[in-house]
Amino acid sequence: MKGAALSLFTHVHHLCIVVHDLEKSLAYYQSIGIGPWFDYPKGGRYLEFDVPNKAASDAMRYKCVQLDNLEIQLCQPGPQDSPQRRFLEGHGEGVYHIGFEVADRDAAEAEGRALGLKVVARGRREDHSGFCYFDTRPGAGVVLEIRKTPQSQEAMGHAAERAR
Repeated sequence: MKGAALSLFTHVHHLCIVVHDLEKSLAYYQSIGIGPWFDYPKGGRYLEFDVPNKAASDAMRYKCVQLDNLEIQLCQPGPQDSPQRRFLEGHGEGVYHIGFEVADRDAAEAEGRALGLKVVARGRREDHSGFCYFDTRPGAGVVLEIRKTPQSQEAMGHAAERAR
């Protein structure tokens, strides 16, 4: 069973940090030399989009920075009830989830379910890119996400790397 889990969680893509005030957090990170920040790329319409609260999901504000080996996402939840809002109110600012890139989003979700991981939210696009959040907080202390980046975003990321 452990070998199966390793195939899901081997390539860290990003850390998502939940914050109270996105602008204040951006200013701090920029003051210590972390940037430039960009808006979270939407990546196209989802064919499947199962989240606890769609209005809350739509109200979240994100900014991202691509470092040499990792993306950092800052997330400011809206006022609506959401897992991120509850985390912020219960724990304060901090790492809400770790995102792992996978080659096959659908197979990775099925593998996580087979391991007994509870799905918190999921989305899938026509090109089979998308995400799946597993509630691994009881054992891992943090939510773990698997994701398949849309090809359009992969191209953007490679262009950004070449521009450095």
